[in-house]
Amino acid sequence: MNSHARSSQPGDDLYAPPSARSMPDLKTRLQWLMGLRVIVVTLMLGLSLAFQPSRGELVPTFSALIIFTYATTIVYALLLPRLTAPGALTIFTYVQVGLDFVLETVLVARTGGIESPFAVLYVITVTVASLVPHRRVGLVTGAGCTLLFGLVVAVQYGGLLQSSGWLPVSKLAGVETLQTFGVYGLAFLVVGFLSEVLADQLRHADQSLREKEQGLSRLQVFHESIVRSISSGVFTTDEEGRITSFNPAAHEVTGFAFSDVQGRLWRDVFNWHPGDPQEDAALTSLSPLRFEVECLHADGSRLVLGMTVSPLHEQGTQRGLVGVFKDLTQIRYLEEEMRRREWLANLGEMSAGMAHEIRNPLGALAGAMQMLRQDVGSDETSQRLMDIAIREARRLDNIITEFLQYARPPALNLAEHDLNKVLADTLDLIQHEARSRTGVTIVSRLAPNQLVAQVDQDQLKQVFWNLAANAFDAMSGGGTLTIATGLRRVEVGGRRSDVIEVGFQDNGEGIPKQNFDKIFLPFFTTKKEGSGLGLAQVHRIVELHDGWIKVESEVGQGARFVVCLPQSTETDVRLRHEGREPWKRF
Repeated sequence: MNSHARSSQPGDDLYAPPSARSMPDLKTRLQWLMGLRVIVVTLMLGLSLAFQPSRGELVPTFSALIIFTYATTIVYALLLPRLTAPGALTIFTYVQVGLDFVLETVLVARTGGIESPFAVLYVITVTVASLVPHRRVGLVTGAGCTLLFGLVVAVQYGGLLQSSGWLPVSKLAGVETLQTFGVYGLAFLVVGFLSEVLADQLRHADQSLREKEQGLSRLQVFHESIVRSISSGVFTTDEEGRITSFNPAAHEVTGFAFSDVQGRLWRDVFNWHPGDPQEDAALTSLSPLRFEVECLHADGSRLVLGMTVSPLHEQGTQRGLVGVFKDLTQIRYLEEEMRRREWLANLGEMSAGMAHEIRNPLGALAGAMQMLRQDVGSDETSQRLMDIAIREARRLDNIITEFLQYARPPALNLAEHDLNKVLADTLDLIQHEARSRTGVTIVSRLAPNQLVAQVDQDQLKQVFWNLAANAFDAMSGGGTLTIATGLRRVEVGGRRSDVIEVGFQDNGEGIPKQNFDKIFLPFFTTKKEGSGLGLAQVHRIVELHDGWIKVESEVGQGARFVVCLPQSTETDVRLRHEGREPWKRF
């Protein structure tokens, strides 16, 4: 009447009382045992009552056994959750097995004794009892069943209960009774022995399997920990090139979570489509393929990655690819920035000298034209031409002055200021200018907290004004200028720092793609009027504050300039926003 149950947890003593670690497993067995007992009793006794109504003398016995089984099962179910000690659980197990033997003995005695068809239930009980992790339990229970069955046979053969009618007289002769009992007894002992041997082997096999599974799980966790701890991005693919794993460093570099790239072709994720067939064929060779690729971050910004892709082999067969990559965007940007700085420094030094040389004769020329203007007399044409010459000379002098201020900026007067307040002071002038423009609206979204940084507030006010004026010029037909501030945590080279962002977003005409690398160069402008030094001065002032400018734009959708300034006072370390290019497109 018992059921098969799972073996003990690995590490438990096979022949000792169940430990706390194996208690859940033993409880599970007992739950199966209780359920199976109810099913067997209901089916066997219930069907006997249903299909053998002529045997009315057995109805009370079968009904009593069914009711008793249900009642004891309810008691078992209530007691089982309360048993926490391993010894108590073992005693509870043997109580159930022993009670099953008693019930089976009563059933065998009432249904013919030596001739009872229910004697086979002893075999089931002995088999299941062997699964209890104790030494010789199979032989002990087999011997116990043999003794109980022998007691029933002896009482029946002696006719001790014949007068009561409770145990019917056997129709078998003495020799036949002895032979039948011998067969049953031998069967009980053999089944007990074999069940015990098989149960021991099963427990040993299960223990070995669980230990190997635990070892494999530990090894897998160890390997996963290594991959997760690697600072480089790591991904693997299947035979078709679809991504099957993506470590945290890969997510940090690309911005994509594993769920975003799982099942996608790695070529599409990293935008690697080589024109050389030899590079593609190299992926099937044993040597790794190293290359540099440009792709997009999850937020749409540009990424430069140094990547190594190698075949992933299993037993000599390629099962996929493994890729390792590093973010080179910061390095490439710094290289470009250094070249740009060297070029601007050389240009500024040369241009400053030329500006001085031009400015001196220009002043003399303007003074001479002032003198000549007095001698022109009443000639209206000459007066008009002379006015034009004097006005253009002054404009040229203003351009030279602005350029000298750009080439040789004054020293910064650094102090701690709240950029929200600095921007608020400039917003008054920006709002006044917006009212003079047709259809221009200002929307400000300042951060609720203070944004304190070491800055020159006068220089930054000039930066904010220039960016706003540039946005106004881009919205000649009207539009909305949104000015927002915020704080962002960025990481560069293993360092984390807080960066203050001040954004100016318009919905004007936008910046053409071919002008992205020129907008901060001196004298570059697309306006009909202007010196082209406004954004160049903005860029120079922000650089002097150890900051940078992000530009996001697309033709017809406006532009967004974001001034990024480090909140930290460690100005000796130059930060770059997440290691990306400052000129970033939607």
